[in-house]
Amino acid sequence: MMKFKRTTDGHIDLGLMDKMMKIPGGLVIIPLLLAVGIKTFFPSFFEIGGFTSGLFKNGQPALMGLFLILCGASINVRQVGMPLYKGVVLTSSKFFLGVAIGLAVGTYFGPEGIWGLSPIVLIAAITNSNSSLYISLSSQFGNSTDTGAISILSLNDGPFFTLVALGASGLANVPFMAVVATLIPLLIGFIWGNLDSTFRKLCSKAQPVIIFIMTIAIGSNTNIDTILVAGASGIILGLLSTLTAAVFFYIFNIFLPKRERNAMGAAIGTTALNSAMTPAAVADADPTFAPHVPLATAQCATASIITLFLCPFIVAFFDRQMRKNKLGIYSPEGWAGQKLAAEQRS
Repeated sequence: MMKFKRTTDGHIDLGLMDKMMKIPGGLVIIPLLLAVGIKTFFPSFFEIGGFTSGLFKNGQPALMGLFLILCGASINVRQVGMPLYKGVVLTSSKFFLGVAIGLAVGTYFGPEGIWGLSPIVLIAAITNSNSSLYISLSSQFGNSTDTGAISILSLNDGPFFTLVALGASGLANVPFMAVVATLIPLLIGFIWGNLDSTFRKLCSKAQPVIIFIMTIAIGSNTNIDTILVAGASGIILGLLSTLTAAVFFYIFNIFLPKRERNAMGAAIGTTALNSAMTPAAVADADPTFAPHVPLATAQCATASIITLFLCPFIVAFFDRQMRKNKLGIYSPEGWAGQKLAAEQRS
């Protein structure tokens, strides 16, 4: 039986959004399954017209534009120094490795990719990291400069970097103006969010609602078979994305001074929940990709759940190895060494 609580004025509060946000990937998986179920059993529902069709069937481009404004507002230009440097290292590492993997798969296996994973899906998933998980892990395995790096790392939220990579690589026909059109709402959010702290706070609260409704718009053209097929390939994508954590761990520490080295590089070995929005944005820029959107969306959503579970264990493993000085990059005077010394004294 579903439990509910009552508000102070006596109304029933089911707390549905809170429940969904507690489920790994719930904000994408649940509305996606809901839309697929409606499309399967009530196929004419999304064709009803008016505001219903405009929002839940044809509203994806407008919702993506709004989502990009919210992403831009989360980037804090006031973060300077080491947080800025760490953010640049993490973001560029994530971008270039994702592009390299996508290009390699496209070169050797063609546009259809391997194991059901196209080069476009690989780039979309690997260039995008789970910012919420990164912040959570930084409180345990990093320090304030690692947490501050999220202001730059947030740039990989949404489809901007993926569109840039696909257009530059030739894997998709992405016109230059499509990239500009993606950048404009991002810049609007960035400028407004840095000039108005209240606007930034409102944007951070609005993201879950936009993601929920936008996923329904994406799933409204999807059938149940697509979700089932995405299961196996989505798991493979998640495992591949998780394995990149080791690469990012070493790259991150190579570029850091000894006193700042820690395990946080591995914390970007994830696929973000909002990467499931990227395939639809790519299809807007290159309509030839449109038939692949449902499968790619489900693959990215599945991968986000896999990495959400596995990444914390990998970060913890590297943290233990650094404490034991087994990786050759541990520094006694660094933050990890100071934390360990404090624990030993206590």
